[in-house]
Amino acid sequence: MNKVRWGVLSTAKIGMEKVIPALQRSQWCEVQAIASRALPSAQAAAAKLGIPKAYGSYAELLADPSIEAVYNPLPNDQHVPLTLAAARAGKHVLCEKPVALTATEAAQLREVADKVHIMEGFMVRFHPQWLRTRALVHSGALGEVRVVQAWFSYFNRQAANIRNDASKGGGALMDIGCYPIVAGRFVFGAEPVRVMALADMDPDFGVDRTVSALLDFGQGRRLDFTVSMQSAPYQRVHVVGTDKRVDIEIPFNAPQGQETRLFVDDGKVVGGRDAVQETFEACDQYSLQGDAFSLAIRGVHPLPYGVEDAIQNMRIIDALRASQRSGRWETVGETVTAT
Repeated sequence: MNKVRWGVLSTAKIGMEKVIPALQRSQWCEVQAIASRALPSAQAAAAKLGIPKAYGSYAELLADPSIEAVYNPLPNDQHVPLTLAAARAGKHVLCEKPVALTATEAAQLREVADKVHIMEGFMVRFHPQWLRTRALVHSGALGEVRVVQAWFSYFNRQAANIRNDASKGGGALMDIGCYPIVAGRFVFGAEPVRVMALADMDPDFGVDRTVSALLDFGQGRRLDFTVSMQSAPYQRVHVVGTDKRVDIEIPFNAPQGQETRLFVDDGKVVGGRDAVQETFEACDQYSLQGDAFSLAIRGVHPLPYGVEDAIQNMRIIDALRASQRSGRWETVGETVTAT
């Protein structure tokens, strides 16, 4: 079976530093082209990463008949327009999260969802530590799981950074809040029915710099999380059941090519000193994601999740933003089955 030939839209930092090198190391991906709005930028990126072709516009890359799949790491406000353009050109699209600015905008992708594969880039879903956590939950090893708790933060007050630009879909909820939401959906295998959120807004940039949220999944299950773009860097996920809990040490930015750990604790010794450590061999969640998408393109297995899942994630984000404004619980719109 031949590798899938990939093209990349833009020289975004996440692509240059994480995703493209991961695709190049993967088993079923071959990065053939990169495009930028300026040809010199694309040429410099191609030379740095050893990519054969460089294009000075996105349209040129999308017109390349040899390219089968596109990775779209553009700013949030360009995710849907460029994903639609790529899909209409017959390219499968792996689009960075969040897939859109709103659920209504994300729903535009239904137009092309039956023609090509489209998947939102939640690489965490492919990491063994996440798969193991979900297996522990679904096996009943933790008892009844009542709570998923998450923290994710970093510090960024750069005025020119798109995460501090409200017009481009900036803010903590959009940039990193989407990860705990996926964590809750992934672990519970269910959807929240109502949500509540509290946001602290940056007075200069007008974006939410810290967001705390509570998501009610029904049947006594809840996700609570805090995400911040102006706090000390830290991340953690706790999954708490009636018998045991799981502590994922580095849940979101799992180090590429390094071992990771989680801890299973029954709470009998205070402070988790008796927790059982599980270690996972070095892997790259971006490589695993790229291979899963490529194998779906080749028809080896179904697409892990698609447009409807991405729309659902945006519905939840929309409801959380509505709660920020109203100060009340807000109901999540029409749901789909979690994957």
